[in-house]
Amino acid sequence: MSAALCIAAAFFVLIIARWVYNWRNPKCKGVLPPGSMGWPLLGETLKFFSPSTTFDVHPFVKERMKRHGPIFRTSLVGRPIIVSTDSDLNYYIFQQEGQLFQSWYPDTFTEIFGRQNVGSLHGFMYKYLKNMVLNLFGPEALKKMLPDVEQAATRKLKRWSSQKSVDMKEATASLIFDLTTKKLISHDPEKSSENLRENFVAFIQGLISFPVDIPGTAYHKCLQGRKKAMKMLKSMLEERRAKPREHQSDFFDYVLQELGRKDTILTEAIALDLMFVLLFASFETTSLALTLAVKLLAEHPAALKELTEEHEAIVRKRENPDSALTWSEYKSMTFTFQIINETVRLANIVPGIFRKALQDVNFKGYTIPAGWGVMVCPPAVHLNPSRYRDPLEFNPWRWEGFELNGATRNFMAFGGGMRFCVGTEFTKVQMAVFLHCLVTKYMWQGIKGGDILRTPGLQFPNGYHVQLSEKFKPTEKPTTYVKR
Repeated sequence: MSAALCIAAAFFVLIIARWVYNWRNPKCKGVLPPGSMGWPLLGETLKFFSPSTTFDVHPFVKERMKRHGPIFRTSLVGRPIIVSTDSDLNYYIFQQEGQLFQSWYPDTFTEIFGRQNVGSLHGFMYKYLKNMVLNLFGPEALKKMLPDVEQAATRKLKRWSSQKSVDMKEATASLIFDLTTKKLISHDPEKSSENLRENFVAFIQGLISFPVDIPGTAYHKCLQGRKKAMKMLKSMLEERRAKPREHQSDFFDYVLQELGRKDTILTEAIALDLMFVLLFASFETTSLALTLAVKLLAEHPAALKELTEEHEAIVRKRENPDSALTWSEYKSMTFTFQIINETVRLANIVPGIFRKALQDVNFKGYTIPAGWGVMVCPPAVHLNPSRYRDPLEFNPWRWEGFELNGATRNFMAFGGGMRFCVGTEFTKVQMAVFLHCLVTKYMWQGIKGGDILRTPGLQFPNGYHVQLSEKFKPTEKPTTYVKR
């Protein structure tokens, strides 16, 4: 009996050993990029999710770049992944969307954002949803939205200046969320009995956590935040369906019109997942970039001076200095766009972009096996010293003479290829208008916080508090602007 048990135990150990060996040495028809697959099933997930408080490339990526080179393999949440910090491979991946690669995210991310979210859809369905979003955030729509953005920024800044201090990330997130929900679903937080943004905050706080869905964990709270937010959005959609409007005025009206067509390919589930992703992406990424811009400008007086001069010149050229911003004025903000480019380069608001190989792909002597995930790492490109001199230095003048209308091999802050973010111009409008209102009417100083809590896939700024004060007190006579 004991001999049989010993044989069984030895056989079990042999199976486990073989399994571990196969895990650490995956099969490939070519040459796999170097790297480590970590522990079976767990892989290197824990190291991947470990936070960092530096602008530099995350230690998880940086250490492996030094050890293995710009292209390496790993395993995250049970899936084999090729990580690319190579600008040529990144560009190639984006250009081969739908041919050799397709958009993909690990199952845990899909669970968070919805199984029918826009990042998981392909082909005609993706193009269909992209056109829907362009109806909201395309150039013509943004021209009409410009006054609303300026009014919202002016109103919020006035309120913040009366407070002792303001958490810029929280404050700008609230500003952008309120503006976006008004445009998308005509939501007024002051009239609503439920706080929609609270559910998104709970959702966001769990995104940076290890994916274990057990009550009490941050990941569980994240999923619960999503569930509550989706319930609210569904309820709002049903209310709108019960009381339709005569004229189309927001995204819900557009969705209901599409759902009512006999030949529609849109479903309610897809529409709600799209709504959820749009709300998350618009306020979380833009508020991160704005917070960082305000912090960097406070720390770099020369950049703040040139930015202020550009916007004061815009005001001086007007017949009436109190006139609203025009689209031509917005497009004339040359140095402002340099500030935005440099801010998003450092912020890396898209720190990780996932794709999946549809077939074996050979590149620079390595093979990416069919079915493997690929993570494009923009921070490694944006902080590459061979491309950007002193890459961790805030230097908006490095963008002088550059006009970026999309992604390049060395700049992919808003993604790339056919999935280049359709909300890019909306983000730029919000940032530019906010900075215009800020530098022409207020002064500020940072009083605490401002570190970035970063992982290779997600990031959040710790509380950066500022004190705002109006440039001209009510008892003082403001500067008289003369038309040139």
